[in-house]
Amino acid sequence: MMNDYLIRGIAYDGFVRAFAVRTTDTVREIQRRLDTWPIVSAAVGRTVSGAAMMGAMLKGNERLTIVVRGNGPAGQIVADANAKGEVRGYVHNPHIHYDEMNEKGKLDVRRVVGTEGSITVTKDLGLKEPYQGTSPIVSGEIGEDLTYYLTVSEQVPSAVGVGVLVNPDNTVKASGGFIIQLMPNTPEDIIAKLENTLSSIRPVSTMIDEGLSPEEILHEILGTEFTLLDKHEVVFSCHCSLERINRALISLGKEELDAMIEEQGEAEITCHFCNERYHLNEEDLRNLRTNL
Repeated sequence: MMNDYLIRGIAYDGFVRAFAVRTTDTVREIQRRLDTWPIVSAAVGRTVSGAAMMGAMLKGNERLTIVVRGNGPAGQIVADANAKGEVRGYVHNPHIHYDEMNEKGKLDVRRVVGTEGSITVTKDLGLKEPYQGTSPIVSGEIGEDLTYYLTVSEQVPSAVGVGVLVNPDNTVKASGGFIIQLMPNTPEDIIAKLENTLSSIRPVSTMIDEGLSPEEILHEILGTEFTLLDKHEVVFSCHCSLERINRALISLGKEELDAMIEEQGEAEITCHFCNERYHLNEEDLRNLRTNL
């Protein structure tokens, strides 16, 4: 049985495309690795859930990266994903805390993200140049910002719901999301029905905490049966490695490596995404130097 997983389906004779995902264990692992505090865990978790679902829109070895650059104290938030359900996330400042909740009694994510800035989505589709789209932050709530991006930048009318519940001990209690997209010429009565449901549905994190599966979440939102097109596991996965670190150091050039050898005699590099530390001693650095 899958713990975290994502589903993709269609409904209403193909006029509606839908995605739903449970990311509780994945976001829990990211929180553990990055030591994010609750409000930041919510911001990163929402972004990661969005990336997982948008990654499911890709094919094969394609991957995408979402970068949220807001004017809030969290700084840059990054999440990337591929079509296989492998995701990871990073935030510039993981240690922010506010005692005050927002007007809905929830973690004030917009305060930590900021209400001004941009969301940039970069897709590596295996072409010579990656595709990149950008839209402004409209609320700082992440779900509304991704809704705006998909609707305006990619011109697909969409509704994105993402949410995270955090336990008193800072661990993640529930996390997930959904995306509903309208295909061209969707009848007005279908649009009206979905708008009515989306305006009154309870938060997706609450549904996941109540034990609803992604299938049950979509059924509740769509209000009808849907055709399941795909279902796959979602997992935290970082593709850092010593080989990548070595290539990065080599790319610095002879002068930089010489200075590192003379001044420090070693190098320690930490991956932003997984906090894995890579230590290279003087001999390692000299071996890299000989490859230049």
